[in-house]
Amino acid sequence: MTFSENIKVAVRSIRGHSLRTVLTALIIAFGIMALVGILTTIDAVKYYFNNNFAMMGSNSFTIRNTGLGIHVNSSGKKRKRFKRISFEEAMRFKESYPFPASVSVSAFATHLGVLRYKSNKSNPNISVLGGDANYIPNTGYELADGRNFSNQEQDQGYNVAVIGSEIRETVFDGEDPIDKQFSVGKDRYRVIGVLREKGSSMGFSSDKIVILPVRNVKYRFLGNDATYSITVRVEDVAQLDPAQAEAVGAFRVVRGDRVGEENSFEITKSDSLALMVIDQLKFITLAATIIGFITLLGAGVGLMNIMLVSVTERTREIGIRKSMGATSGHIKRQFLTEAVLVCQLGGVLGILLGILAGNGMSLLMNAGFIMPWLWIGVGIGICFVTGVLSGFYPAMKAARLDPVDALRYE
Repeated sequence: MTFSENIKVAVRSIRGHSLRTVLTALIIAFGIMALVGILTTIDAVKYYFNNNFAMMGSNSFTIRNTGLGIHVNSSGKKRKRFKRISFEEAMRFKESYPFPASVSVSAFATHLGVLRYKSNKSNPNISVLGGDANYIPNTGYELADGRNFSNQEQDQGYNVAVIGSEIRETVFDGEDPIDKQFSVGKDRYRVIGVLREKGSSMGFSSDKIVILPVRNVKYRFLGNDATYSITVRVEDVAQLDPAQAEAVGAFRVVRGDRVGEENSFEITKSDSLALMVIDQLKFITLAATIIGFITLLGAGVGLMNIMLVSVTERTREIGIRKSMGATSGHIKRQFLTEAVLVCQLGGVLGILLGILAGNGMSLLMNAGFIMPWLWIGVGIGICFVTGVLSGFYPAMKAARLDPVDALRYE
């Protein structure tokens, strides 16, 4: 029998046992959906972290008094927390840092700020922070309108502000906010710039932000126990490691760390969070693969049982085919083709459902549509192997039937 004839016979057999075929295909589809869906979601998560948490670029690092504090495994390692970085220490580092790089000093005033403009009032979810003129480019923001802080404004701590794009739409009702005044806390500030939109992901917005001169935040919002962050950005990513090494030495001097003692601060690269989480996604990938294989194992056993039942039911048919000249090889290929076809039908359905499920999560994260070509190929390959393994024993059993005994079978 030719390959096309095997396909035709397999299709007729599948139609004749449609209920069993549908149930088996659905089990296979569920396993493939779990595998492709989870792995597509992981691709979306990688895209999200690469484009959002690492949005400051790969050419900057930040000095803080504490680590990121994000635990992605069960190692039990606690984040280190050192004494606060004072404003004076941060400014001393900025002035003395010898490496050719852009240095900015910043501090958060509140994440629950409320802005008022005329009769409009924002929700208490505005991030208010202090930064200098280097803060905006160092952290990946761009100006859409207006300008950055002048030297005098940042040195004297004037009541001026750069606002996020979402604030322009909500608090200022879309009107031009430049040179308009709004209130935050007990003070009024004049808008001098508007940031370009970054968008929101997973419920968090980068556009609900107000940047004030860091000296203004120091005196208007923060107490003497506040801690500051220092961000260093180099133009060439190849200079990042030398710049970081230079920063360690310079800030150890500022902090008075003695020789032989550990650093009294933490340095994190701007993309370290993304790299950390992406690295840990391998465990989720392994778990998804195990879930998919366990489901496919159950589907394979079910398919083998169905094929064995099919061999029993079609014993006379096998005898007739052999009496008409069909060889054992023809019979074996026929049943293997049928098993593989059932698996591929379930696999195609599972792949489609997996793509929809994975991209549903991708849509929630604003990660765009992802076509997981790798996992589609893996799914098709797994279904083929499952069909061959599940159909091999029933096919061998059918091929070994004696044609005379088969014709006598009732």
